[in-house]
Amino acid sequence: MFLGIYSANEEEVRLQTSTKKEIFSWITTIAVVAIIVFLARTFLVTPVSVNGMSMEPTFEHSDKLIISKISDIENFDMIVFNAPNKDEEYIKRVIGKPGDSVKMEDGVLYINDKSYEEPYIKENHDGSDDFTLKELTGKEKVPDGQLFVLGDNRSNSKDSRAFGFISSDSVVGEVKFQFYPWQEIGIPD
Repeated sequence: MFLGIYSANEEEVRLQTSTKKEIFSWITTIAVVAIIVFLARTFLVTPVSVNGMSMEPTFEHSDKLIISKISDIENFDMIVFNAPNKDEEYIKRVIGKPGDSVKMEDGVLYINDKSYEEPYIKENHDGSDDFTLKELTGKEKVPDGQLFVLGDNRSNSKDSRAFGFISSDSVVGEVKFQFYPWQEIGIPD
């Protein structure tokens, strides 16, 4: 009888040890996942929500996006950046990088004197939004460390035409993926 009690106690001790190991394993796993998510969100990618109509029809208010914080920014990339003179983030399309000349003439975009079609803009321009960088900013070309950005909904976008160049340092990241609304899931154009 003494042996039976001893075996039951031994089994109970084994179960307690096993339960403690299992709990420790779960806590360790959750902690590692939390650290990985924190590091990825801090240094690699982060979710954002579109606020406003300045990027219609590409993005609408409340669309959900994933941005990459480690991308090399090129012309026509869509970026999220810290708004000048506001405690907000804006999403716009990069039109001019350092050294680029930019103008809109008869509703056609020119970068370094080469014309570009803009199938992503909300409406066709009638030429009323024509500009040159010199008219808007006093500069012939985008300065080093700066970007010239425009919204896709040109008639309803506060962009570089209103606030001038943005600092490359203000860029939070490049739009890489749309995950809401569900019917729009994918890599944006």
